[in-house]
Parts: sequence; structure tokens; C-alpha cells
Amino acid sequence: MTASSFQEGAVEAATHGGEDGVFDLGGMIMHHLEDLQEWALPFVGSIHFPVWEPLQLGRISIDLSPTKHMALVVLSGILCFVLFRMVARRVQRTPADRAPTGSANAAEALVLYFRDEVVRRNIGDGADAYTPFILTLFCFILCMNLIGLVPWGGSATGNVSVTAALALVTFVVVEVSGVRALGFAGYAKTVFFVPPGMGKVASALMLLIMAPVEFLGKLTKPFALAIRLFANMTAGHTLILALLGLIFVFGDLTLGRYPITAVSLAMASAIMFLELFVAFLQAYIFAMLSSVFIGLIRHAH
Repeated sequence: MTASSFQEGAVEAATHGGEDGVFDLGGMIMHHLEDLQEWALPFVGSIHFPVWEPLQLGRISIDLSPTKHMALVVLSGILCFVLFRMVARRVQRTPADRAPTGSANAAEALVLYFRDEVVRRNIGDGADAYTPFILTLFCFILCMNLIGLVPWGGSATGNVSVTAALALVTFVVVEVSGVRALGFAGYAKTVFFVPPGMGKVASALMLLIMAPVEFLGKLTKPFALAIRLFANMTAGHTLILALLGLIFVFGDLTLGRYPITAVSLAMASAIMFLELFVAFLQAYIFAMLSSVFIGLIRHAH
């Protein structure tokens, strides 16, 4: 999505465009959004990932070959671990009677904000046990979002498989939290619920109509988490690439290449600043909604 990687993809798209040699803007955009078996890096060139034999589970074939987005997910996890490990060591070296300074102070403010304003407000009793999970979600997603804004990077959260995996983990945590808080009988009532005082016929109709609705409601929550993050990150990257592509689409007009280049870069830069805000916003929304869903099922009444 950056200028360097954009230039490489633009040249490739212009070279291998349509049959008439016209610049293929759509092909260039898809080249940068799709998950590839290679990763172009400065000084070292393209890193080609190995292709493994698919794992067969009956009639289902699962391809576990590493890709660029998988490498970015791993890199984001390593960066989060290293950064917070450094902060933790700095906090340990700070005397007990003194407040931490610098990055340690910023990290402490972040942790306290999520604990007090996000986790405790949305989950209620026993909320502190979920603070590490919610904070990890925020930092991990934020790191992946920001890597998509640096040269030679890519947005792993622009891959629906990545966002679906994050949503699936959240779904498991939410449902397990409901079982632990309500017990199996109480958890079953979140799907099969009949208000007291209803007759047998009305109760049967209530279960027949509402049980599928309640069950689908459980599935729509992780679906909304996955699609919201994926759609927002993909839309931002697509818009930036489309604006930069105007340089090649309209560069041969009578006005000349330089005015088109200046306008395209100005608009793309403005969207880039907006994407920086969106990177933080979407990570926060994912973490906040996860805490909301945990709180809703723990207090099902």
C-alpha cells in the first residue's frame, strides 16, 4: 500500500495488463490486497514461502502453507511480546515509591484505561480477569493495522481469514464465560428461554420460533466482528491504491503527469492520515465489543 510497494505493483500491472497494454488498475489493487506466497522486502528481494501438501481431513483439504499475511500475523505477535516485555522490565526496575516514566507510564495508562473504562464498565463483577485478553486483542489488532501502513508491509486484518480467526477466539471466550457464570442450565436458557407463566402450547411455540433466532444471534456477533474489521481495513487500502493509481490512469493527459501526481498524492496522504486513525479506532471497537459481548452473556437477565 506504500509508495515503494505501489510502484513495484504498478509497473507489474502496467507490464502485464490487458491485451491492449492499458494500465490495469483493478489488477494492481488486487495484487496488493490478496494473500501471496511471497513477500517483497528491501535489500533482500522477494521471500518465497514454501508450499506444503494440503492436510486431508476426510473430504476436506486444508492448506497450511505459510503466506505473507501469516508472516505478518506472527511478526505482530512477536512485536507485541517484545514491546510489552521491555515495558514490564522497566516497570520492575522502577522503585515502588515512584511512578514509572516514559513508555512504562504510557503503558500503565493504557492498561488502566482498558481495565476501568472498557472491561469493568462492560463486564461488571469479575471483570479484571478479562483485562489481559481484551488488552491483548487491542494491541495485537492495532499492531497488524499499523504494519499495513509502513513500507513493504501489508495489512493482515485485510484478510477475512485473519479477522474470522480473531472473532472465533472471541466467540469461544464469550460462550465459555457464559457457561462459567450461569452454569449449563443457565447457559441453555440463553437459547431455550420461556418466560414464566406461559402455557404449554405457547411455550412450545415460543421455543420453536425464538430458539433458532437466539442461536443465530450468537453467531451474528463474531460474524459482525470479523466483517467490520475486514471491511474497514480493506476499504481504506483500496481507496489509497485507487487514488495513487490515478497517476498512471490519467498521467498521459494534456495537462501532464505532474499535476495529476500532485493531486493524487495530496488526496492519498489525507486518506493515509485517516487510515492511521481508523487503525486505532477499529482495534478499539473490536476490543470494546468483545467486552460488551462477555458482559451480556455473564448477565443474561
